[in-house]
Amino acid sequence: MKTISLVGKSREITKKSALKAMRKEGSIPCVLYGQGVENIHFSLGDRDLMKILNTPNSYIVNLEIEGKAHKAVYHSAQFHPLSDEPIHVDFLSVSEDKPVVIDVPIVITGNSEGVRQGGKLMVSTRKVRVSAMLDKLPDSISVDISNLMIGKSIYAEDINVEGVQILTPPGKILCTVKMTRAAIGAAAAAAAAAASDKK
Repeated sequence: MKTISLVGKSREITKKSALKAMRKEGSIPCVLYGQGVENIHFSLGDRDLMKILNTPNSYIVNLEIEGKAHKAVYHSAQFHPLSDEPIHVDFLSVSEDKPVVIDVPIVITGNSEGVRQGGKLMVSTRKVRVSAMLDKLPDSISVDISNLMIGKSIYAEDINVEGVQILTPPGKILCTVKMTRAAIGAAAAAAAAAASDKK
């Protein structure tokens, strides 16, 4: 999986007014936590955070906080209800010897047979949650839609990646080819042509 390096600044657990002032200066309060790890409170520049928040990619984050290195993944964020800007971000500590749980983007590949027949591809899910060791985590997961017909769907349970456990519920729909008016018209034309050939 791709990695990204960010440098954070240690901070104290403080009052809301101080956190608000921190945000005005372009620093976002963050916390790093995980099993067997004491919570680390720190801040990151808002521009640095955008590198992981405003992208479909997922990363292993190499965090440097006061000279100490930590491996982590983005876990969650709180956003301002009006400005939609991040106001607090959580990171989860990870290690080489334990499975990592993270959301991985899916990449649609191939040309759907159903789309060629006039159907419309509807992508319902952009990421799936997986569990894998650090060295097995993929940058993305390819979903081949070449054989996807009209009215058919691809589900999370259809994904099979060696060394990777799919945690997204098996029945979760990733994409579907839906019937359209164009497809109905094409089917009717084909049926009429077939009937004409039989005469």
